[in-house]
Amino acid sequence: MSRTRFIFTSAFAIILFVGLSACRDKHEGPAFKPTPYPFEIPFAFPNKLNIPTDNPLTVEGVALGRYLFYDGRLSGRTHADSLMSCSSCHIQSNNFEAGIDHPVFQGGYVHGLSGKQTTHVVLPLVNLVWNSSGYGWNGFIFTNNPITGQRSIEDIVRISVMAEDEMMGDTTRVKALFQQTTGYPALFQAAFGSSNITFRNIERAIAQFVRTLVSADSRFDQYLRGEIQLNQGELNGYVLFTTEEGADCFHCHGGGGNPLFTTHLFYNNGKDTVFDQDIADRYHITGDPMHKGAYKAPTLRNISRGGPFMHDGRFKTLDEVIDFYSHQVRLSPQVDPLMHHVLKGGVQLTDQEKSDLKAFILSLQDNNFLNNPAYGRPEKFPDQ
Repeated sequence: MSRTRFIFTSAFAIILFVGLSACRDKHEGPAFKPTPYPFEIPFAFPNKLNIPTDNPLTVEGVALGRYLFYDGRLSGRTHADSLMSCSSCHIQSNNFEAGIDHPVFQGGYVHGLSGKQTTHVVLPLVNLVWNSSGYGWNGFIFTNNPITGQRSIEDIVRISVMAEDEMMGDTTRVKALFQQTTGYPALFQAAFGSSNITFRNIERAIAQFVRTLVSADSRFDQYLRGEIQLNQGELNGYVLFTTEEGADCFHCHGGGGNPLFTTHLFYNNGKDTVFDQDIADRYHITGDPMHKGAYKAPTLRNISRGGPFMHDGRFKTLDEVIDFYSHQVRLSPQVDPLMHHVLKGGVQLTDQEKSDLKAFILSLQDNNFLNNPAYGRPEKFPDQ
């Protein structure tokens, strides 16, 4: 090859390389390397986590999700009377549910900006990263949902923004509002590699934050770790909780080897005998007549900060719930086989046993979780 031809060929190669690099940079942007979130599995908790492969936890994503979770503009509106966010109904001090003492919503039910009330009372957002069996009281959001395609916490975000009984928002308006809000485009760039805000990335960020809401430092957790000793009433209650001849709670709510204190499954627990009015029970998802009147067994962690209890909020206090399981369970063809004491109307606890059982359940309250500033409302938002 002649020197002239070599120079020409080399120059052409350099120009081609630069051109391709410029093209690649134009379409792909700078290198995107978010920081993996340091998620630590607590002592005795399961190792299997429900984190989608297309939305891994990152420091940047979780931080953005926290802002969005608390930002009232998630409704797609800016007027003070029309602000609404996830935190409007999911209050940290109430175990990320509405609670019986909510300043606006009464009785555990909430309503959206339209004034329409939700079908069920609010479920807590706690330890959901271990839930693989479906979200909601009837599990209508589940993996590989063939009907609606609603499968994950990400989908819950979209439903909450659009639902008439929640924010009644428009996703296009929501993303446009955050696009023009100072500080948010840069946060989306850091979290997802693009300052162009999409509603999909809004979903992903909030879902990341929700998956970090872990409660694992109650008195009972500290007891399991050998840090403290439970008192005698709490220990007696623990025995009642975990034995069939006692309160028989553990089949549906775990305990012992299940620190989640829920199986995340669905049960007809003997509240009723007629189910024609149950418009959103498990039966409406599976079509199995034996699932009529069946609803999720929620976690008992921090349960005293929630309430009212059951899917319809029929019980206002924990004492009422314990009395129900003791003396008021009702027999029907659909009652779950795990309700072993239904023929007696309940487990028939004595007053002392009720007191001990309640003492154990109260030992599941995690004050560090309920007051953790990392889970709380930011002191200021990106544009402040």
